[in-house]
Amino acid sequence: MWFSQNHISSYKDIKHRCSYRTQEQSSKQMEGVTNQQVILKDYVNGFPKESDMLLRTSSITSFKLPQGSNAVLVKNLYLSCDPYMRGRMSKNQGSYVDSFTPGSPIVGYGVSKVVDSGHSNFKKDDLTWGGTGWEEYSFIPNPDTLFKIQDTDVPLSYYTGILGMPGMTAYIGFHEICAPKKGEYVFVSAASGAVGQLVGQFAKLTGCYAVGSAGTKEKVELLKNKFGFDEAFNYKEEHDLNAALKRYFPQGIDIYFENVGGKMLEAVLLNMRLNGRISVCGMISQYNLEEGEGVKNLFCLINQRIRMQGFIAVDHYHLYSKYVEMVIPLIKEGKICYVEDIAEGLESAPAALVGLFSGKNVGKQVVVVARE
Repeated sequence: MWFSQNHISSYKDIKHRCSYRTQEQSSKQMEGVTNQQVILKDYVNGFPKESDMLLRTSSITSFKLPQGSNAVLVKNLYLSCDPYMRGRMSKNQGSYVDSFTPGSPIVGYGVSKVVDSGHSNFKKDDLTWGGTGWEEYSFIPNPDTLFKIQDTDVPLSYYTGILGMPGMTAYIGFHEICAPKKGEYVFVSAASGAVGQLVGQFAKLTGCYAVGSAGTKEKVELLKNKFGFDEAFNYKEEHDLNAALKRYFPQGIDIYFENVGGKMLEAVLLNMRLNGRISVCGMISQYNLEEGEGVKNLFCLINQRIRMQGFIAVDHYHLYSKYVEMVIPLIKEGKICYVEDIAEGLESAPAALVGLFSGKNVGKQVVVVARE
């Protein structure tokens, strides 16, 4: 149920279906509603910059879909900034998700409101989450990539995070893949991010001992004082990650939730307990390298009988209803919390996305396009 740019069309691509013209094509059409978009200028090498993207304004002259269409037209409310999007900014082959198309709007997860629908599962004013464009309005020819939002007693922005793909990532990686047991020792890297903050709380609710790493003093305090981690440390202040992990886990690590890769993974492998489990959802330390780093200490997988498994949340979306049934009561009862870093306005989206890769965000990075 992954979405690509084939699932989401900008109005530039469907002008003949939605009575749409770009600014350049017809200034007379500008009496309609404007549609601001974030465009990827070209493929990116190394660290992405705000200048790799640009804002473009186009015009919409009709919000009615053609008769017989199976598509939906949505107004975007909240957009999700996620580390995996970095890979889509480069021309890559063999990835689980397509590259973005230069000259077209960036696509990603978002929360939207249906403006018009030709699909039997959606009607006007329905709220959805799923794949959408980085623009004010998106035409989605394949609405099968969308989830209808049923519970609106929680912040809608949560459907970009705890109730969306990051929440499912935390749930699948921790509960379904690692199968934690009470009393086990859990380590989470990038622990203050959209996924890591949830894994630590899931670990504590399961009765585990949880330690997280982050990149600032502020984030370390957040892990301990808000998310309830037993311990946390700033990896940038540790000259020897192996020694740091031995300090926090003198008995070793049962479960490692991997978000980082590189030197952190090498150190973790030296500290895993017998029959430990490593759930690999990301390796953010590698995303901006032109050539990926190798990993040492892999022989520990054999010595300690460690199971290390990569996964992608979309492969498990059939479990979404099970996850929601578990997590929404925890949210409403105050047993789990979620921290968001809110950027206001579509124009702030490039800086918000780029900021992920230098650790500027505190919690889940969300861009507010409109509040309904």
